[in-house]
Amino acid sequence: MALIKSISGIRGTIGGKPGDTLSPLDIVRFTAAYGTWLSQHSPDKKIVVGRDGRISGEMVQNIVVSTLNALGFDVIDLGLSTTPTVEMTVVFEAAAGGIIVTASHNPKEWNALKLLNDKGEFISAADGATILAIADKDDYEFVSVDALGKHIHNTTALKKHIDTIYANKLIDFDAIKKRKFKIVVDAINSSGAFAVPELLKTLGVKDFTVLNAEVNGKFAHNPEPLPQHLGELCSEVKKQNADLGIAVDPDVDRLCFVCEDGSLFGEEYTLVAVADYVLQQKKGNTVSNMSSTRALKDITIKHGGEYFPSAVGEVNVVNKMKAVNAVIGGEGNGGVILPELHYGRDALMGIALFLTHLARAHKSAKQLRNTYPDYFMSKNKIELKSGINVEKVFEAIKEKYKRYPINTEDGLKIEFENDWVHLRTSNTEPIIRIYAESNFETTADNIAKRIMHDIAEIM
Repeated sequence: MALIKSISGIRGTIGGKPGDTLSPLDIVRFTAAYGTWLSQHSPDKKIVVGRDGRISGEMVQNIVVSTLNALGFDVIDLGLSTTPTVEMTVVFEAAAGGIIVTASHNPKEWNALKLLNDKGEFISAADGATILAIADKDDYEFVSVDALGKHIHNTTALKKHIDTIYANKLIDFDAIKKRKFKIVVDAINSSGAFAVPELLKTLGVKDFTVLNAEVNGKFAHNPEPLPQHLGELCSEVKKQNADLGIAVDPDVDRLCFVCEDGSLFGEEYTLVAVADYVLQQKKGNTVSNMSSTRALKDITIKHGGEYFPSAVGEVNVVNKMKAVNAVIGGEGNGGVILPELHYGRDALMGIALFLTHLARAHKSAKQLRNTYPDYFMSKNKIELKSGINVEKVFEAIKEKYKRYPINTEDGLKIEFENDWVHLRTSNTEPIIRIYAESNFETTADNIAKRIMHDIAEIM
């Protein structure tokens, strides 16, 4: 059982004691704290709320809506939705903020409250700290019966989101339609089951199959779109002789592709391919977090731009993108952020950009992947037991590898000539993530294993 408070929201497992999990009491407490903070910063009394398809979603959302109504807020309820749709609807509705009920890639027992500001972007770490302080003090005041907020259902938000993507000048509808793509989608029993097909139909793609299409939150496999979880999609793409496989996470902000031969395009290369296309249309800078592949830097330099790394976390990526005026950015976990649409990871926009790129390039997915630098990344994690002092662990690692260049902006990133390893505590799980990258797969694996062995010895 766990309750994690971070820049990625208030996240926890369902069931158990208040204070230790995301219990109904904790949902009320953090929602009320968020609403109180919004009241202090905005005269607007309107908030957008949506959820992914996980089992606890409706229960959590009902508590969130009622709590916000009790604070006097009108709630624009999108019901089942996607994270980027909620983000964009905050702007469409000129709302004070938004809450997305989703634990993103976490297993079914988890849920979370992702908190947005009036720009439809994740709140800052400083604002998050203020909200937590309000919650710790139970410092909120509910309105009288005559001032209760309204519960307003919105059933057109996804269509408006997709129509806005379709209208973007970077999307070539004619080229996509002309290619007559055959596509297999893994919707992982959540919002992608209706959102991705709606997008594909709008883009003129008629031949597609959806795996795990029942929206029941009983994820057919681990919902994080990693290679070890996508065997069914890879097999089905090859079996159906499809052009492409598409996998999204439960709230449709992460994205990865499968090539026509059933091989993985690579989640790290989702952003690389999309950035390659965007940079061909408009010159500029790019940003990704420091756990992402260096291939984005290579592509950016090739197109005459400058690459900038950021700390991990969407809000950190967005802040860096704004600071350097990046034209495209995101995260190596398959998160694509196109600023001219909105400052949020958006798998639907990522799909539209990738299909345009693939159609205009007149290549298969495998041929397109072969045009990019080959780096191999080893992604690992170590579970944190209660009482472990991570700071002391990192200090010991830093001392052991002090002869190498080390970046401490976000955990520890150690550079080994042409290779690197990044270790940091997760914003979403009680773990240490260890990512290593090299030109050779075995080298990346060996670097990660060596660091994991060091950490185990220290702990």
